[in-house]
Amino acid sequence: MAAGTDRIRIREVGPRDGFQNEPETIATADKVRLVELLARTGLRRLELTSFVRADVIPQLADAREVLEAVSLPPEVAASVLIPNERGLENALALRERADGTARFDEINVFLSATETHNRRNVNRSVAESLEGLERVIARAREAGLRCEGVVAVAFGCPYEGEVAPERTLDVADRLAAAGCVEVGFGDTTGMANPRQVGAFFAAARERFGHDVELTAHFHNTRGQGLANVLAALEAGVRSFESSFGELGGCPVPPGATGNIATEDLVSMLHEMGYETGVDLEALVGAAREAQRVLGRRLGSHVLVAGPIDWAGGRGQHDRDAAQASARPAK
Repeated sequence: MAAGTDRIRIREVGPRDGFQNEPETIATADKVRLVELLARTGLRRLELTSFVRADVIPQLADAREVLEAVSLPPEVAASVLIPNERGLENALALRERADGTARFDEINVFLSATETHNRRNVNRSVAESLEGLERVIARAREAGLRCEGVVAVAFGCPYEGEVAPERTLDVADRLAAAGCVEVGFGDTTGMANPRQVGAFFAAARERFGHDVELTAHFHNTRGQGLANVLAALEAGVRSFESSFGELGGCPVPPGATGNIATEDLVSMLHEMGYETGVDLEALVGAAREAQRVLGRRLGSHVLVAGPIDWAGGRGQHDRDAAQASARPAK
């Protein structure tokens, strides 16, 4: 496939979507260090945390501390996930630093395409969620924030099965009408297949034209994440969300494993000729550090195999030689 010089936008969601699904709580200092490593990889969009209730997701109870401590380059756009109006108020109270600069530039709001998943996830009907989020989006826009709406279980629901595209797109319509300039569609439990994805995004583009940025958010629960990325690319999608190290998942139901790994996504895109602006070696280094912090092997393929070396081993030989020359003489 000839990709030309197409530029792909990637939002790294590991610091929120990834960390919230870890069985243990990651120390705040480790979170801040990992976020700052990611910010130095060339990634330009980072989802830092979420203002959810600490008793619901204790792994993100330090949202305030993370936002206050993290330091990002000015070219990196930071976002936070907002569940409701109270969460927005808590986030807005922290947005401005003492020097007048903003700690985050975007908010993401979310709900499910199906009633059962939405009830189990946020204990509201879809209609109740939309009504609340419309108020959140209006308030966020007044504050000058860019808004993204995320529709979970957009392709399939573990409780209700297949989700009709019209159902998902109707929810997206409401989010766009409320002021979301970007809508993300989440394959929350990895049920989508490439044919379905291609048809869905073709329909989404026909409905929204280029007025709304369409973003794909795939999980690799059944190993089809990158195949679904390819189908979305062929349908014209140029915005993706992913998580370094393949961290993440969904709190409901059990078995919903991680997002596609950012380094796997970037590796594939680069090999196909797409531009991301990301330094893959630096990204792998950040994932390697996350693996060390968590003390277990992560699911990313590139983290295990390393980036492709088209020098046929000569590149590795040169790296080994450089490392050897750097060792002190005995």
